[in-house]
Amino acid sequence: MTVPRHVLLLLTALACVLGLAAPASAASAYRYWSFWERTDAGAWQYATRGPALARPGDGDVAGFRFAVSEDADDATRPRETADFAAICAGTKARAGRKRVGLVIDFGTAADAPSGERPPPARTACARVPEDASTADALAAVAKPLRYDASALLCGIADYPRHGCGEQVAAPSKTAPSKTAPSETAPSGKAHGDGGGPSVGVLAGLGLLVVLAAGTVWQTRRRRRP
Repeated sequence: MTVPRHVLLLLTALACVLGLAAPASAASAYRYWSFWERTDAGAWQYATRGPALARPGDGDVAGFRFAVSEDADDATRPRETADFAAICAGTKARAGRKRVGLVIDFGTAADAPSGERPPPARTACARVPEDASTADALAAVAKPLRYDASALLCGIADYPRHGCGEQVAAPSKTAPSKTAPSETAPSGKAHGDGGGPSVGVLAGLGLLVVLAAGTVWQTRRRRRP
């Protein structure tokens, strides 16, 4: 028996619903130090180059934040809002040198590697040669720094002691916040919960099955002699 076109359409819709009901795969994130630059307006902007390539000017402020993030759009900003005047108030200008404000946010306990505890966030004023990079300024005030073989910044002031940009499970948007009340939570992305189709999807499936069965029955009834 040839199946009528409208029955095929119903069955196609049924297949689409089944496809939509498939559980979403879990996303991944990474635990790492992100690098930020303070804009003239006082906002944190994710750096488009690494600290070894950045050449800040006298009066600039750079920030570093340790956290679990999915990507640059999801990265968590430093929580400190102090500007250059506040950070370098006690450091006098000197000929042939420049002053760079550094904000170092070691993150929260929830983002810390197992067995480690983040130090309190801090600021520092680095007075470095005029051609120094942000990495040079950081090394002047927050040793020891730790890098991997690809020159990825892994640790600042010996934190964390181990690991470097390791992959971890992405924070769930519906999970309890892992940040302190004063901290702006990272802009997580929505993920499927992997618990199977919702009640609405199941109801839609049932309706489509009934419609398909009814249509086939009516078609057979009309074709009876």
